[in-house]
Amino acid sequence: MSTPDCCNFSWFQCQLQKASLVENDTFAFLKADNHGNFITYSAFCEALRQVNLIGLPYGLSSQETEDLWMQVDINGNGVVGYEEFKRSIWNSECSELREENCSERTGDSEQGLEEEAIGFNVKKAVLFPREAEKGSWPENYSLSDHAPLTVVFSPVRIQGYQRVTRL
Repeated sequence: MSTPDCCNFSWFQCQLQKASLVENDTFAFLKADNHGNFITYSAFCEALRQVNLIGLPYGLSSQETEDLWMQVDINGNGVVGYEEFKRSIWNSECSELREENCSERTGDSEQGLEEEAIGFNVKKAVLFPREAEKGSWPENYSLSDHAPLTVVFSPVRIQGYQRVTRL
């Protein structure tokens, strides 16, 4: 038995649930400032970009975004109304499967899950004035002055990150 197409959205709905969006809020978020009661492709892409689901290095590619839109826009008319949105993304046939998948992915169990996370490495850190790095203080500074710290970070992937759930 094959899984309905709407279940391809389970990861998408999990992201929306992480952001605490429910059906009506999600539709409003995806349609953005559009005055009509429909979602356009550009508004859809902008919404995905806002929640970091589009773009390099970890988001959807342009082709994946187009494929996702084609699944959302069931009738292919270029816009998605509320009823079409409910059928494509929030279809009840998939809700049980989504709930299971989401529980597993978001750590709703009592155990932590191994995930990939994004962290930061310090590439460069500098105190000003530079003498403060050596433990001395310039004569023209009073001891109550602070030494501002300037830091340059670089993003890194952290494999095997374990999220701990709290009750």
